[in-house]
Amino acid sequence: MPPLARRRAVTAATAALLLLTACSAPDSGGSAQDTDGEVPAKPGKAVTLNILDVAGNLQLTQGMIDDFVSKNSGVVSKVTYSKSPAPELVGKVKAQQNANRVDIDLVLTGVDGLSAGIEQGLWNPLLTKYRDRLPGVQQYLPGAAAMQQLAGDSGVTVTYYPSGPLIEYLPAKVPNPPKSAPELLAYAKANPGAVQYARPSNSGPGRTFLMGLPYLLGDSDPKDPTGGWDKTWAYLAELNKYVTLYPSSTGETMKNLANGSAKIIASTTGWDINPRVLGTVPKEAAIGTLQGFHWVTDAHYAVVPKGVSTDKQSAILLLLAHMLTKEQQAKAYDKGYFYPGPAVKDVDLAMAPADSRAAIEEFGRPEYASLIEGNPLEVPLGSKQLVAAFDRWDREIGGAKVAK
Repeated sequence: MPPLARRRAVTAATAALLLLTACSAPDSGGSAQDTDGEVPAKPGKAVTLNILDVAGNLQLTQGMIDDFVSKNSGVVSKVTYSKSPAPELVGKVKAQQNANRVDIDLVLTGVDGLSAGIEQGLWNPLLTKYRDRLPGVQQYLPGAAAMQQLAGDSGVTVTYYPSGPLIEYLPAKVPNPPKSAPELLAYAKANPGAVQYARPSNSGPGRTFLMGLPYLLGDSDPKDPTGGWDKTWAYLAELNKYVTLYPSSTGETMKNLANGSAKIIASTTGWDINPRVLGTVPKEAAIGTLQGFHWVTDAHYAVVPKGVSTDKQSAILLLLAHMLTKEQQAKAYDKGYFYPGPAVKDVDLAMAPADSRAAIEEFGRPEYASLIEGNPLEVPLGSKQLVAAFDRWDREIGGAKVAK
């Protein structure tokens, strides 16, 4: 073959190889991966899992994941962890799916990211076909089972708590805390800037406060933010007159409570306990409920984007089965971050690691047991309703005052 023809042949072969490589997904070994076929019981070879956390869930579950990896090197060779704000999740995943190159294998998310992804059709409904591979799903606490029903087949509940809404304050600065929603509004009016809650679409306590108000105010339909929240939207608009800013994260509200720039903040059981354990908030901080209080429950979910290979889906199912065992669920007590935390039944604090037991024994609240037992448990809004509530809040209530 003449030199010029030989060079052309080599160039063409190289271009073809480069094109093939560019079209292959990560860790594919240079060939297209199956993403829609049957998921094997075990991956053909150990896989790397790229896990994105948009809910702070790794604080509860990284120990469970690392334990699985250490014991199952033939299933998972390596895990990479990354974190991102929940509002950025949909954009990240959609961009990868549109490029036909999904690098995020597993997302740990709250109701916000779960709902937004359901609305966009981003999640692989693994439970439709493979529920029997996750026996822990049949062992959920009643509240966690209700949260799983909310997710349908698009996500797997990995941690659960009754959440809130609670109010949190320092007794030395607020000796007579509000006992009802009208009293909270009156306090805010008398003390402009003193009441804070974070942007609901990026804050567990923020969205719990948003969803809890219809119960506190006796609205016509607490599950319908479009047609059943007349009292709630009017209340939020009035409260907005006396709120100077809405932090973009719950952590900022905790810092503001500690430094005195906020006097009363929206909180939950976990956000009450954990920041006091960490010293972000003074130990003496107190919590309260408002008249007509219903718990609005919360959970963290594991979701798998569409476009993840069947080998990786196989590894994820094995990982999730491990995470839902009682032994691993006991780690969800953590240091009170999502108190109590376990999603499955019969996981007592006595089963938790020693540091978790010590933290909760010192910073937990005895009244939580009676509050959980004595007040109704309500599931959050469904995905469409939650997205609609976030959108309206951003447009009509606080979007212009969200701290950047």
